[in-house]
Amino acid sequence: MSVRSLTCIECPIGCSIEVTVENGEPVSVTGNACPRGKLYAENEVICPRRVLTSTVRAENGELIPVKTDKPIKKDETFDLMKKINRVVCKLPVKIGDIIVENITEDINLIATGNAEGV
Repeated sequence: MSVRSLTCIECPIGCSIEVTVENGEPVSVTGNACPRGKLYAENEVICPRRVLTSTVRAENGELIPVKTDKPIKKDETFDLMKKINRVVCKLPVKIGDIIVENITEDINLIATGNAEGV
């Protein structure tokens, strides 16, 4: 049995959470102020996930800010960045536009900025 200490990133409170892990599974969570913190802590010790933010190049060379529309497995970050680095998008782009559908699993890469192009 082991105990992992985490700082919750689900809201601005930043609760200090302790997760007791046995056989790779969380058996207790303490320190969270809300249910989101408990779920975050359990997922963090089993399979951590993050929303990935980056940029892609538009056809005119401009950089367009993007993010995944759902969290990805943290250990897939570098493989996904290789895919993102090869993307070239067409303009115009509006916030929320899907730049690459299903870039991984059922996760889309979406624009987080506007670009009109010239």
